[in-house]
Amino acid sequence: MANRRPSSAEELADRCRAAGLVLERPVTPQDLDRTLAALRAWEQVVDACDERERAELVNRMLAAAAAYPRLTDHAGDGWHLHYRAERQPLGSVLLSLISVGTALHLAGRGMHRLRRCAVTGCAVIFADTSRTGRQRYCSQRCANRDAVRRHRARAGCAVGEPA
Repeated sequence: MANRRPSSAEELADRCRAAGLVLERPVTPQDLDRTLAALRAWEQVVDACDERERAELVNRMLAAAAAYPRLTDHAGDGWHLHYRAERQPLGSVLLSLISVGTALHLAGRGMHRLRRCAVTGCAVIFADTSRTGRQRYCSQRCANRDAVRRHRARAGCAVGEPA
């Protein structure tokens, strides 16, 4: 959602449903505003200079979304944990999901495993889920594009010329 932000409450609702989120109440423009604010805060986490700053920013998000964990079977599809109070508006639900999910990813996989693509001109954000923790690119396409650029730079070719 951070790489292609929703532009309306309807689009936000559609994308949440497509991701499997159960919407318990109508989605409002205020939900969109709260979601966009959560994504801006999350982008600061991505762009943090070091682990301590990243942890502090995630902790602020967690504090803003805090509620004690609770077991729920609200959709009748099995018991699971929620890290939020019941019957929250979607913007608050997404803040909780983003902040808790980010904290679990960083604590479980490593504080460095959230970043932007290494290709100049590509600002896509991704979570590094690679086995080694060294993923630099958002996609194979960007990895190939950068490999071609490096090859051409070594070979002394101008961009657009055959190698």
